[in-house]
Amino acid sequence: QVQLVESGGGLVQAGGSLRLSCVASGSIFRINAMSWYRQVPGKQRELVARITSGGTTNYADSVKGRFTISRDNAKNTAYLQMSYLKPEDTAVYYCAADINTSWYLFQDYWGQGTQVTVSS
Repeated sequence: QVQLVESGGGLVQAGGSLRLSCVASGSIFRINAMSWYRQVPGKQRELVARITSGGTTNYADSVKGRFTISRDNAKNTAYLQMSYLKPEDTAVYYCAADINTSWYLFQDYWGQGTQVTVSS
């Protein structure tokens, strides 16, 4: 009953920027932390950035200073602003959220992923 839908991926040249969006919808009581992960074929999915409901953020070392995670709680939306993109940022980017569907029921939900390709 909960869906996460990502958008904003695409092809960009090295040094360029993209902004990813993730909208949560459905039977949502409360959204806790929201995160962005990425995965390339043959490698484990890695955490890129995370933001708590209170706005505390943390980032993978590889993206610090280049990526910014934010959220709009009124819109149940998280964003990932990616700047100074590098070819090694190429991956499928996934949104994840820890969501309460009632005051006592919660679990992690995942989006379907959006492809980001950075050309050199």
